[in-house]
Amino acid sequence: MIITRRAVTAALSWTGVAALIGLSPFRLITEVLATGTTDNVAEPVSLPEVALGPADAAVTMTEYASITCPHCAAFNENVFPKIRAAYIDTGKIRYVFHEFPLDPVAAASSVLSRCIAKGDSEKYFAVTDLLFRQPWAKVTKPRETLNLVGKQTGLDEEQVGACLKDDVLFNKIVAERTFATAKLGINATPTFLINGDKIVGETPFEEFDRRIKALLKN
Repeated sequence: MIITRRAVTAALSWTGVAALIGLSPFRLITEVLATGTTDNVAEPVSLPEVALGPADAAVTMTEYASITCPHCAAFNENVFPKIRAAYIDTGKIRYVFHEFPLDPVAAASSVLSRCIAKGDSEKYFAVTDLLFRQPWAKVTKPRETLNLVGKQTGLDEEQVGACLKDDVLFNKIVAERTFATAKLGINATPTFLINGDKIVGETPFEEFDRRIKALLKN
């Protein structure tokens, strides 16, 4: 899913968030994205990295994804389990996940995942998997869907609401997303980096497998 800064600015504005999800008044993203250029965007350091696999692995695979992106959901369902079984759980690679929300629902979902996980990467990936599996294209009441996901992880509606009011966490996610666009040239989801080599869009397991194997041989 290719996006433009103008589209994201409009979609992630506080007005869109408030109208679709009924969240607290998060700081406007329009200003952040409008000033997010390669000249003035510093690398965010306050948002903890979400990763699986050894920190000293020879190969690092990074994913930039939006929860409501159908191509990301397809990767999560069909390809990621194979990569995890072959390379992550065997300790051969490190896998890093970065939120790249394309709309207010995806942004809220990212906040909820981080809030529930509380720094536990395994739990974060489990919650994110639940969110990817929601039929977002058909959802007309996203807040109810987020409440349902929260309930599946042990949170009641009030606790979900408290998570979604964390505008500090929200702004950190936005800062990281802005950095990814301005400094790394990320403008589509899903986008993957394998030791810095970029892959954009839906890609079969066989292609990831070929590239990872080649790097592990070196």
